[in-house]
Amino acid sequence: MIKKIKASKSEKIIFFFLISLAIFSLSSFFLIKNKCLFVKNYNPEKLSFDKPNNIAILNVECGNVIIELYPNISPNAVERFKTLVRSKAYDDVAFHRVIKDSLVQAGDLEFGKKGNIDYGKIGTGQSGLGTINSEVDVPFNYERGSVGLARTQKYNTEDSQFFITLKDEPLYESEYTPIGKVIYGIEALEKIKYQNKSEYVLRPDFINSIKMLVD
Repeated sequence: MIKKIKASKSEKIIFFFLISLAIFSLSSFFLIKNKCLFVKNYNPEKLSFDKPNNIAILNVECGNVIIELYPNISPNAVERFKTLVRSKAYDDVAFHRVIKDSLVQAGDLEFGKKGNIDYGKIGTGQSGLGTINSEVDVPFNYERGSVGLARTQKYNTEDSQFFITLKDEPLYESEYTPIGKVIYGIEALEKIKYQNKSEYVLRPDFINSIKMLVD
C-alpha cells in the first residue's frame, strides 16, 4: 500500500504562489497582446451627425476615430485634408511621431508608407500637391482631441501631415492650423505605439484607412 505524503504548510504556500504567478503572467501576456481589449469601437452608421459632410472616419488598430472637420475655421486646410482622404492617400501611412499622453502625428505620404518607410527622412515628406497657407486667425481652443495640420518651423508650409492632441495644448492656438476635433474614439489613439526615449517611432503603428462619411 502506497503511503500518502502530506505537503507541509510552507510547500502549500509555495505551490499557491507559483500558481498565482503563472495566472498573473498569462493574464499580463494576454493584455499586452490584446491592447485594444477595453477600447470601444464606434460604428458611424449607428450615430447621428449634424453635418455628415464634414465627418471623417480614421480607422486604426483599436477601432474608429471619428473626426468632425471645421471648414468654417480653416477652409483651405480642410479641403486639402478631404482631397487626400478621398484619394486614399492616408491609407497605410505611419504614425511616425508619437508623444505619450500628448499627441500622435501621421501623414508623411512620401516617406511613411507601409512597406516603404524611410526612417532617415520620415517626417519631412510631401504630398506632391504643394504647401498651403496657415489659417490661424480664427480663435480655436486646442483641447484634447483637436486635429491640426503640422508644418515646419515656418508658417505657410502645411501640406499633408496632421496631428491629434491627447491632452489640452493651449500654446498651439494661433500657432498651428486647426482642421477639426475628435468626437468619438480618442481612446483608440491612446493605444498607438510610442517610444520611451524618442518622439519618432521605430516600427510604428499605421493608419488603416481614412474615409469621409459622405463622399
